[in-house]
Amino acid sequence: MSYRILQETAVRYFLEVVRTGSVKDAALKLNVAPSAVSRQIAKLESELDTLLFDRRARGLAPNAAGELLAAYAKRTQQDIDRVTSDIQALRGLRVGRVRLASVEGIAHEFIPTLAASFREKYVGIRFDLDVCPQGDIARRIRDGEADVGITLSGLPEPDIEVELRHPAPVLAIMAPDHPLAGQRQISLSQVIGYPLALPPKDSSLRQLLDTSCSRQGLRYETVFSSNYLDSLLGFAAAGGGVITFYGELSVRGRLKAGTIAAVPLRDRELNERSIEVQTLAKRNLPPAGRAFVQHLAEAITRVSDE
Repeated sequence: MSYRILQETAVRYFLEVVRTGSVKDAALKLNVAPSAVSRQIAKLESELDTLLFDRRARGLAPNAAGELLAAYAKRTQQDIDRVTSDIQALRGLRVGRVRLASVEGIAHEFIPTLAASFREKYVGIRFDLDVCPQGDIARRIRDGEADVGITLSGLPEPDIEVELRHPAPVLAIMAPDHPLAGQRQISLSQVIGYPLALPPKDSSLRQLLDTSCSRQGLRYETVFSSNYLDSLLGFAAAGGGVITFYGELSVRGRLKAGTIAAVPLRDRELNERSIEVQTLAKRNLPPAGRAFVQHLAEAITRVSDE
């Protein structure tokens, strides 16, 4: 039996099905027809003389053989990336690619601004930014889909190195003419007297808010809900006494422009949040990735200390 197939397109298609759990979704990511993905999977299973997936109601999940092949393929890709980065290191930082995974709030304006300033010095560096839920960041790093993750603090993740952890307290965001806009600090008991614009209940920020309100026996009214940062900020900025919540890195540009006001909160849970920069433990990042982590860490520290 020949195993040349393990070096061909079939493995790339196979990994995408593993990641997405669906032939259709994998085809969308790969920009090919679903039939092409199915043919490659069938070719791979025929060559290896074994099934690689369990067919379930919600899609495909790799079986024991599929898990072994996925682990092999990921290690092989990481070896290729390592050799590529070593070659690039010989050329300095004239070329390279940095793959980022970030939660939405930080990805909105902070990360693009940093990538642009990094490219002022290293014009040959390219960036891929994938915006995803907080719970997906560590998985993408472990699966080799991202070099660097920028997320909010949570439970420790296996095989994940935290390069930087820095305080990122939640702020109350409102229109500049809001009655509370001139305060130096406010409490949730003051905030809940006004209508709120909030992210969905499964978001980390909403969970922090609910935890703090539950501890204090507070109830609030949500008049606008969205999973999109711009919508929440736009609704609060439009007035009507509405308040929303975000960290400073998410709204820094708007604060400078004067379109919103931000007031610190004195409640404990909302002040214990941190931003984290994550990488794969024991992995030597490509030179561009390592340089950008340093650039990112310096920027986060500088912004927070201003």
